[in-house]
Amino acid sequence: MISRLPLFPPASDVNDRGHLVIGGCDVVDLAAEFGTPLYLFDEASLRDKCREFKDEFGSRYVDMTVVYSCKAFINKALLLLTNEEGLGLDVVSGGELAIARSVDFPMDKIYFAGNNKSGEELRQSLEWGLGRLVVDNFHELKMLGELTKEMGCTQDILLRLTPGVDPHTHRYIATGVVDSKFGIPLSQGEKAMVAAMSMPGVNLLGLHFHIGSQIAEVEPYQESIRRLLGLAAEMKQKHGFELREFDVGGGFAVQYTLDAPAPPVSFYAEAVTSCVITECREHRFELPHLVIEPGRSVVARAGVAVYTAGVIKDIPNVRRYVSVDGGMADNIRPALYQARHEAVVANKMTEPEADTVTIAGKFCEPGDVLIRDIGLPAVVANDIIAVAGCGAYCLTEATNYNASFKPPIIMVGEGKARLIRRREALEDLTRCDVV
Repeated sequence: MISRLPLFPPASDVNDRGHLVIGGCDVVDLAAEFGTPLYLFDEASLRDKCREFKDEFGSRYVDMTVVYSCKAFINKALLLLTNEEGLGLDVVSGGELAIARSVDFPMDKIYFAGNNKSGEELRQSLEWGLGRLVVDNFHELKMLGELTKEMGCTQDILLRLTPGVDPHTHRYIATGVVDSKFGIPLSQGEKAMVAAMSMPGVNLLGLHFHIGSQIAEVEPYQESIRRLLGLAAEMKQKHGFELREFDVGGGFAVQYTLDAPAPPVSFYAEAVTSCVITECREHRFELPHLVIEPGRSVVARAGVAVYTAGVIKDIPNVRRYVSVDGGMADNIRPALYQARHEAVVANKMTEPEADTVTIAGKFCEPGDVLIRDIGLPAVVANDIIAVAGCGAYCLTEATNYNASFKPPIIMVGEGKARLIRRREALEDLTRCDVV
């Protein structure tokens, strides 16, 4: 059990009661106070990871910005924290943009990506003074050109190009391959750039790519950099294009299980920055402003899901199921793309493993299984199960399936816990219904 502590937020510990401690708080006590299912975030872990990205990339490439990709997890308290730590923000919808505006996140530090922005989202971005629009396709570029002309304004943009590189990750989270709904194929890059440069209200600052998520190798980043900077060099020669900004996306891998370690941030920082510098020198470019967009790698380890065990079902010679009071409604990742997690029994941290069990959710789907075949101490009803690595995508992909309530979220640190999102109630489930 204690061997799994490195998958939980740094400085997680076990107290003299044999209970899991995160952010100085006893997780069993938190479950009693706030109820379960419960999600918690360790504030020190979040801040440390923001600083690590800034330090590792910034020490190697001075003119750069870290932009937090909030699709991984968005919450007002988290946006305030990332702004305090000096990060920009990557949003992919008008809703995310509006949440950012509600906490006065600086609009000039926001990048708006997404493959199918509406006219209203584009208009809203222009009205609010958005920092960068990451233009994804020709249709969006045309709409933006018409809107800037109508509104008499100019918008800074990056063009998202698809480099056609295999990132060697699950196909559901690979976004830089040729057959992708995201971005303009590299073969059409010149056409898109010429079109953007011809629009009076569009200021093409540079190029953007994002090749996927959970990428544990650096070669896909380096090959993507070479391909896009090669195009930029061609465009400079033929059309006088000057690359002022270059966004290499995110997708840096995190460790979810003991048998699948992930590279450190420094590994990515060295590979990405050295490749950009080398290629720019090769093409005789001035170094552009560099942007990275970590999301999962900022929040995944900082977040923990806490459940209460209920029914224990034994199928002789087949499987022992431990059912918990949450599941795919708050964490669909295992069902959606076979994501793996590790867990502990938070009230039995010093007890040895006694059973191999499968942790199942409470929802009416046979695929509602959080973890298959994990060794745990003997689990009984009312034990507290803590699942590591739940800070990214679990909550942003959560649903009200089976009319369940989305769980509360707390921030922990220095022995204190504060609520940053309350548990939903019945009125939340029916608030939008019309009879």
